[in-house]
Amino acid sequence: MAEPVLTIHGVTKHFGAVKALTDVGFTLERGEVHALCGENGAGKSTLMNIIAGVLQPTEGEIRVDGQPVRIASPAVAQSLGIGLVHQEIALCPDATVAENMFMAATNRRRSPFMNYRALERDAQAVMNRLAAIDVRRKVADLPISSQQLVEIAKALTLDCRVLILDEPTAALTETEAQQLFSIIRDLKANGISIIYISHRMAEIFSLCDRVTVFRDGRYVCTDRIADITPDDVVRRMVGREITQLYPDKLGADEASGETILDVDGIGDGARFQNVSFSLRKGEILGIGGLIGSGRTEIAEGICGLRPCTSGAVRLHGEAQRISSYSDAVKAGVVYLSEDRKGSGVFLDMSIAQNISVLDLKALTNAAGLLNGRAEATLAEDFAKRLAVRMSSVEAPVKSLSGGNQQKVAIAKQLAVNPKVILMDEPTRGIDVGAKTEIHRLLRDLARSGIGIVVISSEMPELLGLCDRVLVVREGRIAGELGADEMSEEAVIRLASGLGAARAADHAA
Repeated sequence: MAEPVLTIHGVTKHFGAVKALTDVGFTLERGEVHALCGENGAGKSTLMNIIAGVLQPTEGEIRVDGQPVRIASPAVAQSLGIGLVHQEIALCPDATVAENMFMAATNRRRSPFMNYRALERDAQAVMNRLAAIDVRRKVADLPISSQQLVEIAKALTLDCRVLILDEPTAALTETEAQQLFSIIRDLKANGISIIYISHRMAEIFSLCDRVTVFRDGRYVCTDRIADITPDDVVRRMVGREITQLYPDKLGADEASGETILDVDGIGDGARFQNVSFSLRKGEILGIGGLIGSGRTEIAEGICGLRPCTSGAVRLHGEAQRISSYSDAVKAGVVYLSEDRKGSGVFLDMSIAQNISVLDLKALTNAAGLLNGRAEATLAEDFAKRLAVRMSSVEAPVKSLSGGNQQKVAIAKQLAVNPKVILMDEPTRGIDVGAKTEIHRLLRDLARSGIGIVVISSEMPELLGLCDRVLVVREGRIAGELGADEMSEEAVIRLASGLGAARAADHAA
């Protein structure tokens, strides 16, 4: 038997008194796609950062082709043929796509001159394998989904023997994801070994040869995909049975004719036009559609983050003048961004500071000083209510797992007692256990009288969580699907323009 291309033995990692990894093991065979699963905080990303030279292990051994190695930096990892595509975007926004893709090679150049024509030609050839993105564009001008593709293309420019993909499809459309899967299969056929981290079981069982599960920083098991089921993987990830991924929907006896939010003919003159819908008390309203269809822009228009040139917004029947986000917050409308780490939370600030940040005035005394005790009490109350796993409310948000960071982002919205929360991809990049908790929280909030609108690219979430779904296509509402009409096929047909929408009674 040939030596595994990568062997991890007895790796432990401490961050002060906290053990992120304890005596973990992992092997990667040549030419295999190996899934690594676990809840947020299980230690997956810590181990990948150790393999990629970003972090150093406290104890343990790493072998490449059977030989012990010390991966002291990302440059050393690259020299060993190890490439990492981070879940979080790590690109230079002011540089072009081409410059980002070949940044490592550029840094190794000795010549003071750059052949930009050759750089852009080579970059475009790689990028065309994934998507039609002009490599001369600045990264800052690209949407999140395109930036994720640039991250993947950047890794493909390296001469990798081991490629680590951390939630690579979290921001991709279905078409883009399928293109990526085709590339992964080609890489595997050419002998490249791939570590694939994902919470999406369908992807894992379609692509991967083996799956390893971590829980609480420890190794649990490794199995061949052919010998295990998705339910087995989830059970081993969370250490308990999850019997219901989605809470019960709004019952007929709970349905209310009372309207919380009325959106009437809004448009921004560019990305969306003539958008109308209503949100009733107790329900969760879903917004589906392809990435780039205008879903996020509509939400931004409702809450003042994007100027509207037409239409009106009413809360409980009263017209609102919302020209900025502060106007929206005062009116009781808040927005949870799809980009959690970019604009959802302040990573270096404490949990308490994040939760209080939207309404500091309420915590400030007559002298203009912030009441720290009141801020801590507010944060502790919401952290307890949302079951945030933390050491204290003074801990920085960056110390939390992705699911707990998302709970802090939601707590920040709830702290201003909103009437409506617009949630853009509320469970992106978090594990199945945390997703279940957040889904139940959203249903509890809806039943308490808060209006909930959920934008999601995950079809099971859209259909499993929401009571009604609006489908957006090219900046317009293509159709509305009630509880008895919702299916993946119905959503896709409307999103792609193939289905005839039923006339939605948005005034109802």
